[in-house]
Amino acid sequence: MPVERDLSASVAALAAIEPGPHWVVSCYLKLEPRDKTRGKYLIKMKNRVRETVTTLTTRPLERADREAIAADLGRVLEYFEDPGHLPSTRGIAVFASRGLGLFEALSLPHVHRSRLRVDHVPLVRELVALEEEFGTILVAVCDRTAARFFEVTAFDCTELTALAGVEASRGSRFHAVSGAGEHNYHMRIRTEKQRLYAHVADRIFQIHSQRPLAGLVVAGVGVDAGAVVPHLHTYLHDLVLGVVRLNTKQVTPAEVREAALALREERERAWERAHADAAKEGVGTGWAVNGIDATLKTLGRGQVRTLLADGADPDPRIDEAVEEALRQRAQVDVLYDDKARRVVDGLAALLRFRA
Repeated sequence: MPVERDLSASVAALAAIEPGPHWVVSCYLKLEPRDKTRGKYLIKMKNRVRETVTTLTTRPLERADREAIAADLGRVLEYFEDPGHLPSTRGIAVFASRGLGLFEALSLPHVHRSRLRVDHVPLVRELVALEEEFGTILVAVCDRTAARFFEVTAFDCTELTALAGVEASRGSRFHAVSGAGEHNYHMRIRTEKQRLYAHVADRIFQIHSQRPLAGLVVAGVGVDAGAVVPHLHTYLHDLVLGVVRLNTKQVTPAEVREAALALREERERAWERAHADAAKEGVGTGWAVNGIDATLKTLGRGQVRTLLADGADPDPRIDEAVEEALRQRAQVDVLYDDKARRVVDGLAALLRFRA
């Protein structure tokens, strides 16, 4: 099972491995909900292992190297044969090397493209890029008595100091006969709520000022789940990914992380669909290219702003293009959406300037 520890430290350790005599199997696997049904992900995994073995037969390797690689491929495949090893997230990365005593499984928010590679170093560009691009999402879960705050990153979810309610009334249903008294009671409850929401908004602003956020999720129970939003500072509104219903007192970091990833995924899907449409429309105008050869050429010239990869196309050049785009991460976005499969010939790219 994936080891519970500081995953950022695991990524750093993988990135620190220098090229040497030992071989490392690197596997990235997309885990869309449909992939987890009827073992579809395992069929794809077996096909990739078979393709990798076939490719290795054409390389001049020593017998000991072939045996070591075959053993590591077997370990990776055996790991995936147990559905219990799959994380709840949309992706997973597995690294194996018998020579280095390495077997690492990391759950990921998403994977750009499923791929399996054998090299003298682990393929970690996607991990590093993911950590940088994901940033920090703040989740604020509150009711009328208190608020809890969670920082969600690509590999972790950490709870921050909670915020207690301000003189929150603990009374239950109002039992007095006087209509005026009941009105005052409910007005007091309403005032206490608004005061707490204002404090929550201030805390969010302080956190964002200390370390800029990549996204914001507000949560609560019932109709008040999004009550904090109107109190937010104006320029924080663009950071709001959505509103979810979570119980302030009972919610766990795992539930918070899952909710934040789901909202981020929904936002990314809309963004990707827009870019897929832009690529389709841009081919005729010179602002986009379609096809593997044309995309590789523009990628090599540093013209690509957004790379769209078809996850169903087995052409290994797509894997190489994804790796090159990740290497240029400061400039190139890599994305994929189901809709892109209908308009992209393996690879397409939106350009920085006309070809």
